[in-house]
Amino acid sequence: MTISSDMLRSISAADQLETRLGTLEFVDGVPSPETSELVQDNLAFVHALNAYLNGFPGASTQALLKGFHEAGVENNAILIFSELMDSNSLFLTANADTVYFVGIVDLTSGPMVVDTPPQALALFDDMWFQWIVDFGLPGPDRGEGGRFLLVPPGYEGSLPDSGFHVRHSRTTRALLLGRSFINENPGMDPAPTVELIKSTLKLYPYAQGGFGTSIGTLLEGHVRPEPPVDIPETTFVEGTGLAFNTIPPSDFGFFELLNELVQAEPADSNTNIELMGDLAAIGIVKGKPFNPDKRMRAILEDAAAVGSATSRALVFDPRESEGFAYYDGSAWGLPLWVGGYSFETPPPLVTKEGIKPLPPTGARTQNARTSFFYAYTGITPAMCMRLTGVGSQYIVAFKDADGNRLDGAKIYRVTLPPDIPAARFWSLTLYDNETRSMLQTPQRYPRAGSQSYPTPAATADGDGSTTITFAAEQPSDSPDGNWIQTDEDKGFFVILRCYSPLESYFDKSWRPSEIEAV
Repeated sequence: MTISSDMLRSISAADQLETRLGTLEFVDGVPSPETSELVQDNLAFVHALNAYLNGFPGASTQALLKGFHEAGVENNAILIFSELMDSNSLFLTANADTVYFVGIVDLTSGPMVVDTPPQALALFDDMWFQWIVDFGLPGPDRGEGGRFLLVPPGYEGSLPDSGFHVRHSRTTRALLLGRSFINENPGMDPAPTVELIKSTLKLYPYAQGGFGTSIGTLLEGHVRPEPPVDIPETTFVEGTGLAFNTIPPSDFGFFELLNELVQAEPADSNTNIELMGDLAAIGIVKGKPFNPDKRMRAILEDAAAVGSATSRALVFDPRESEGFAYYDGSAWGLPLWVGGYSFETPPPLVTKEGIKPLPPTGARTQNARTSFFYAYTGITPAMCMRLTGVGSQYIVAFKDADGNRLDGAKIYRVTLPPDIPAARFWSLTLYDNETRSMLQTPQRYPRAGSQSYPTPAATADGDGSTTITFAAEQPSDSPDGNWIQTDEDKGFFVILRCYSPLESYFDKSWRPSEIEAV
């Protein structure tokens, strides 16, 4: 048997190859010095681009931490929006309907206890946006409020027998992201909700051998009881009207932000070891200085620009094959549905016979993950599930009925048919394409919905449907609660939220109209 010339040709390098990088030259299969330098620079660019696309979740949480500190909120303190979040804050797709309370739980000195408020819709994520646990309505406390014990990586001390919801974090800090409702308060006044949060939310160190550990366990001699902890008053910082940024940059600063996170957390804190390999390849390594030379810095600047452009394309102009559309032939969609909160397995079916998990796909929906984290904050199964009456569900539209991007200089209308599938309440909110934060206009709260705070409630038409208008100036035929102001100089996108969604949302028997240009 002999090796054919065709086979040899297929495994050999031609003297010249025409590629997207230009002409690559080889001598007897060995790249010329110029070609070698070109392809290795390109390899560094690929590593950097992958680091941008796949590392954005970590950069986003680190940007949140820095934004909180900028706003005067230190770790273990809570930023609370007593009059709801408005468009002053640069915060990825936050809403103007619920009382936000957010902060960073510091686990560097050991486990921390968090006593959580009742009736919240909330979560703990680690600093790589890896889900730890929900609390509140979708959590193990099921909305009654609970005592959560967050355990840092490498902890070797004792844990309680019971009395706590114990969860382990892969990072030494954890994001607390909570929302609480005002729709059941008289007059939609947020004050009772704020008072409930402030009176119940506590953060304090865990004392081994105390509450949760039985005397029987102590008598075994393995646990040395520590003195009870004096529970400190929680520090709350008011956030309503505060202008601060929580969004990662789209230049070299992005990689500096990722380096801060890598240096602050254990080397194995991210389960995506391929991402950590990409970071190492561009010089971001735990315990080592990040000091790229002029050549590498130029490559990183280029990768950040391309990474941002790619992310924006996946957010604003995804191909139909991505499967982000929620309805057939519709601009309304959400990238979570194709792979669930893990971006690997779609959320389970909910049937009369019970919950039926779908089989793992074995493949990460990486474009969905990039799209999601570039535009949204936090990750939890409660963001994408088919259970009625729990949590909240979202659909997003970036284009009008004709497939054109939404233009603030135009007038649009969307019609919500009768019986909007939200047991608690619903809302529509406008966002700035540039910042992916609430659109800044004189209106301050760019939303419309069933709540009468912080803006008037939308009113239904005679047939039970509700028409909302998006325009720079209020049309004469649009009530105050049915108009959201746009900026003539800016594009925007729209999120429809249904809190405590109903079955007609999931079986799609209820469907909003497309956004129609008037």
